[in-house]
Amino acid sequence: MGLFRFMLLTFVALTSATILQNGQIRPTNYPDTAIAAISASELGWRAYSPDARELSYKGRWDHQYISWWSAPGLKFGFQAQQIAISFGNYTSDGVLLAYRIDGQDWQLTNVTANSTHLFITPETTGYNLTQPANATQTFELRVTNWAYGVQIQCVHAYGPEARLVHIPNYTRTIELIGDSLSAGQYATLEGISSYSWGLLYGLGNAEFSITAYPGICLHDSRCYGNLHGQTYQWLKIPDTSGRALEIYGDGPGIPSWDFAAHPAADITIINIGTNDNNTANNITASEYHDSYIQLINEIHARWPASQIIVISLWGGFGQVGNTWVQGGGFVDTIQDVVRYFNNGSLNERGGQGFVHYFNTTGILEHNDIGPLYHPTDVGHVKLASHLMQYIRLTFGWLLEQSGPEVQHETLYWNDEADY
Repeated sequence: MGLFRFMLLTFVALTSATILQNGQIRPTNYPDTAIAAISASELGWRAYSPDARELSYKGRWDHQYISWWSAPGLKFGFQAQQIAISFGNYTSDGVLLAYRIDGQDWQLTNVTANSTHLFITPETTGYNLTQPANATQTFELRVTNWAYGVQIQCVHAYGPEARLVHIPNYTRTIELIGDSLSAGQYATLEGISSYSWGLLYGLGNAEFSITAYPGICLHDSRCYGNLHGQTYQWLKIPDTSGRALEIYGDGPGIPSWDFAAHPAADITIINIGTNDNNTANNITASEYHDSYIQLINEIHARWPASQIIVISLWGGFGQVGNTWVQGGGFVDTIQDVVRYFNNGSLNERGGQGFVHYFNTTGILEHNDIGPLYHPTDVGHVKLASHLMQYIRLTFGWLLEQSGPEVQHETLYWNDEADY
């Protein structure tokens, strides 16, 4: 074996399970939660099938309990000493999950297909913390990646009279439709580092779904390996990933999302068009305009009361003289779409129409964009914060999240004054 090939294989082996942070390897010594399979007859354990009413699925999952899109999750209450989950064969190998009890900080662990993982024991941080004995606590997990997913096979509860408890859904719901910028591509922890996550989880007391996937266009066209655009794919359960093609193919077998079986979104946020605007995909402004109108009509037909926020494309930054200037994409076209639904009004704040225009100009600066043209973690936080205030001011939503960690591993500070 040549030296170059040896070095290449060594690099691949090293990076296949790493997170690169500004080009340096971030420590990922996450706990190994894998345990031996739990048999149905094992003493002390109670098994819940994936269709148990106690389980609440967040985001889009199919009838086989396979997760799709960005940051899908599972949530339930429990009264038990231990909680374990068995994952089916459609679970991606090594997919990174975030999980926690109640409002404790997120914990991270890698899971794989046909495995069982122990998430909660009496030693878990937050277990029965300031709670009376046998009180119901909440368990939640989220898939961090946008291309990988899990399949829930069984949830196990251990202990005397161990049981799971259904946690009612929040009364308000938000949907976010987008591409890689919204899915969290190149953010440190991807889906749970994205502005979408920071905004939707950060608002608090709201159910949400992030139907975003890298490289996808708005117009129904092949874009960067995606066979369809969001005018088609948003109506389906799965995303446009390779595993979706493997399971469902590209044809009539792709299951549609049952909108009637799920709460309507009170607010729908759309941030898409960067891929349409790339000359590599050869989509005209007219096609983009008509597809945007088509998507909004599809949304309004299913959720007539949903307020829609259209986000302007911020593009990248180019150096002009001795400073940096933000680029854009389809600026006039997007504004024309908003006016189409609002009797000629741009409707940037409130107004008579149901389509609202959110102008991103000035929120991000050139050092908020990483080397691969996507926001840094700081850029994502800035965008989420501005959108949060926009929703508060425009729709009167109170910001009800007050304490629990939203974006994990962002706690940085300086205690050194002498430098």
